[in-house]
Amino acid sequence: MRTCIKNAKIIDGSGEKAFFGNILIDNDKIIEVGNYSMEAEVSIDIEGLCAAPGFIDTHSHSDLKVILEPGLLPKIMQGITTEFLGQDGISMAPLPQKYIAAWRKNLAGLDGDSDDMNWQYKTTDGYLRLIEKAQPSINECYLVPHGNIRMEVMGLGNQKATGKELEEMKKVLRRELEAGAYGLSTGLIYMPCAYAETEELIELCKVVAEYDGRLVIHQRSEADTVLSSMEEVIRIGRKSNVWLHFSHFKVCGKKNWQYIGEMIHLLENAEKEGIRISYDQYPYAAGSTMLGVVLPPWAHDGGTNKLLERLKNIEFRKQMVHDIENGLPGWDNFINFAGVDNIYVTSVKTGTNQDLVGKSLLEIAESRGKNVYDAIFDLLYEEENAVGMIDFYGTEDHVKLFMQRPEMNVCTDGLLGGKPHPRVYGAFPRILGKYVREEKTLTLEKAIYKMTKKAAEAMGLKERGEIKKGCFADLVIFDEKTIKDKGTFTDPAQYPSGIQHVFVNGEQMVKDGQYDENKKRCGKVLRKNNLDSDSFVGM
Repeated sequence: MRTCIKNAKIIDGSGEKAFFGNILIDNDKIIEVGNYSMEAEVSIDIEGLCAAPGFIDTHSHSDLKVILEPGLLPKIMQGITTEFLGQDGISMAPLPQKYIAAWRKNLAGLDGDSDDMNWQYKTTDGYLRLIEKAQPSINECYLVPHGNIRMEVMGLGNQKATGKELEEMKKVLRRELEAGAYGLSTGLIYMPCAYAETEELIELCKVVAEYDGRLVIHQRSEADTVLSSMEEVIRIGRKSNVWLHFSHFKVCGKKNWQYIGEMIHLLENAEKEGIRISYDQYPYAAGSTMLGVVLPPWAHDGGTNKLLERLKNIEFRKQMVHDIENGLPGWDNFINFAGVDNIYVTSVKTGTNQDLVGKSLLEIAESRGKNVYDAIFDLLYEEENAVGMIDFYGTEDHVKLFMQRPEMNVCTDGLLGGKPHPRVYGAFPRILGKYVREEKTLTLEKAIYKMTKKAAEAMGLKERGEIKKGCFADLVIFDEKTIKDKGTFTDPAQYPSGIQHVFVNGEQMVKDGQYDENKKRCGKVLRKNNLDSDSFVGM
């Protein structure tokens, strides 16, 4: 079927000046763009509105939600038509059967947990097939998580990989890349990724580079040791020739803001050296992750069950308090840089502690009549480490500075459970409302470029991110005068205003600002090697 979108202000994703014209779609592809008359079975006149490529979320945590609630309304209602799963080195696949129970606990704080999920899929191919069966509303891409690879080969303990184990990890990585993953992700503040030495990552990234994949990395520090952390990442790129993509690039804590100039200097010097670098950013001065990161890394050694044993032990608790108050070399101490009054609980697993959602760690301690450390330890123990959080760490000026850098593209990085960070519902419209229309931080064309073509290039995604002949018809139609995020930290679950229509693979999934529940969901699993899932045979 042919669809013509008429009288559009077209921001094509290239970064070039907007122009007026029509867009002709044939099935799932754009076949013409221009000012001439186009015949079609369906004609939609959008005079006064903008047409842009569908937004690409390069850092998403819909990994479980996409199977349980494949409509993914928080994403599609803000114009996202493609997202990248498998972030931070801990995600759904690969997942050997013997580790299912332990891994579900380790993953719960980021992506949630559910008994309604079939956890027997084993590999990336098995997991992607589950997504295809669920028929999501948007396109899904996957990164191989470093922690899952390490777990399959070495378990969850804190040890250096032997030569034999490293070779086994390379084999697992090849298997998962050949299933269609776009690269490798790691999160060097999360277990078991944090136990890896730099050389392990270099060797794995040599394999990723063979497939022209990306290393998407939550670096080892975004606070006190951010400079040495960046130097480690750049060394990985230099030695392996892999494309580096920093996740949610920032610096945390007032005392560390002094490093921003040198951070930019490191980026620029690496690029002059020929190292390929990009990064994504969410447009807020507050982050979101799982509360377990406030504990020193050794507390997580061996996985969540071992952590829970330590949380029961008074002597271990005393050591945790000591390390939080005094710090450990190379460890990002969230309580130190954010403070217990600036860390808020966003989700819990059980009904027992639902009243704590939305409260700061300080407020939780006061409401429970405990000192703040016991309140934290008890909460993590009672919820089996499945607690989400928001932390306030930066300033608007820094958000704008990093946003304007050429390496930057937009992401959400939002956890979808409980009372989430408002970026889950509004990161992309916030850019267009606050930073384009209101504050003039970016031009409209530059902002759309950072949401679309720039994101596609950063992740190695082909034939998406632009409005041009031959590209897939992922489109967002919006009103540049009214587009705005509406969610707040106290009331985050609000869809934005100004998004009128969203097309995914040529099908209109959002019409006149409403998601069409009756329409067949038309998102696809996008495999980097373009293998059809019906013909793919896992290794």
